[in-house]
Amino acid sequence: MNILLLEKIHSIAAKKLRGLGWNVKTKGSAMTPAELKKVLRNVSALGIRSKTVIDSEILDSAPKLQAIGLFCIGHDHVDLDEASHRGIAVFNAPHSSARSVCELVIGHIIALMRGTHTANQKMHSGVWHKTAEHSFEVRGKTLGIIGYGHIGSQVSALAESLGMEIIFYDLRDVLAFGTARRCRSLRELLIEADIVTLHVPDTSATRNLIGANELKIMKKGSWLINTSRGKVVKLPELKLALESGRLRGAAIDVFPSEPGSNKIKWETPLIGVPNVILTPHIAGNTREAQKEIGENASEKLIKFLSIGTTTGSLNLPQLELPQPEKRHRLIHVHRNVPGVISEIGATLKRHKMNIAGQRLETTKELGYLVTDIDHAIPSALIKEITNSPNTIRVRVLS
Repeated sequence: MNILLLEKIHSIAAKKLRGLGWNVKTKGSAMTPAELKKVLRNVSALGIRSKTVIDSEILDSAPKLQAIGLFCIGHDHVDLDEASHRGIAVFNAPHSSARSVCELVIGHIIALMRGTHTANQKMHSGVWHKTAEHSFEVRGKTLGIIGYGHIGSQVSALAESLGMEIIFYDLRDVLAFGTARRCRSLRELLIEADIVTLHVPDTSATRNLIGANELKIMKKGSWLINTSRGKVVKLPELKLALESGRLRGAAIDVFPSEPGSNKIKWETPLIGVPNVILTPHIAGNTREAQKEIGENASEKLIKFLSIGTTTGSLNLPQLELPQPEKRHRLIHVHRNVPGVISEIGATLKRHKMNIAGQRLETTKELGYLVTDIDHAIPSALIKEITNSPNTIRVRVLS
């Protein structure tokens, strides 16, 4: 089993995977698409964070790839449909760094409203400027949360404990925490909020979500925080809103284009704008979060690769499996159409295979069938099932 871990994934992941005797290679930075295509030909599982983009071309160059571990929360940088069509399981760690992101957001809220970032700049320049003119308590202010998922809802709970009024906007029907109130539209939220924080994925619906029109709608003298995805906010237009005084300040942690390593020069229109806090995509980048992500995502990879469990998969049917005892496990990913299961049963019968146990889980498009067999599975049987027109992938675990 060849495993490749990129982007400085916590060492606990490599340790756990090597503990099973697997060949694990690590790299501290992301790879270019050309580099990835060269190295993926013999890779069984790939571990990445948020900088590596996995599309159909990358997957075409990885015929042996069985699983992708996303050692992060988001998954919009991986084409899940293409992975599904190849029977490749994709896992992430949706909760592991949520607390770290929330804490940075709360820290940004306080820093922006107290003006500590600008006070710090002046002090380092030798300027003593003691004033309460641009300093505010967070208590009683209205926080607008765009995207009320794992992170947005936790931010809601923490901010409410500080005495803030919480409003949120989400396209999904989600449960409000505490006294948080749902807004009927994005416009309603932008008009009411003293400070707006973004917690949305990168999709066609969220790209350029905050541009000139939205910034004009926002309350004059309000603040904006983005720790979600870089393409959600139009940075040149944000710069104009900040310089004109329309917005009092902003904290930006993610950017439309981010370097693959710390050695590459980086640029943004916001450099030099005094009322902006800029951080290099570190919202979920605490020691505690990275270790938790390393443990969580690697454990999902291990369970999938060693026994076939898909619990927590973003794209395959969810099936929790026990450890097979002195049996051979046949895993069949197929198109969810009538007749597949009976066809597999007939094939097993022709090869005189006794079924010791069988489990099936499906989605609208996919079926995930796991069959435990008492005897070794002959290559002729595997070839026959693989050549079936509805088969996507066949794996055998012995």
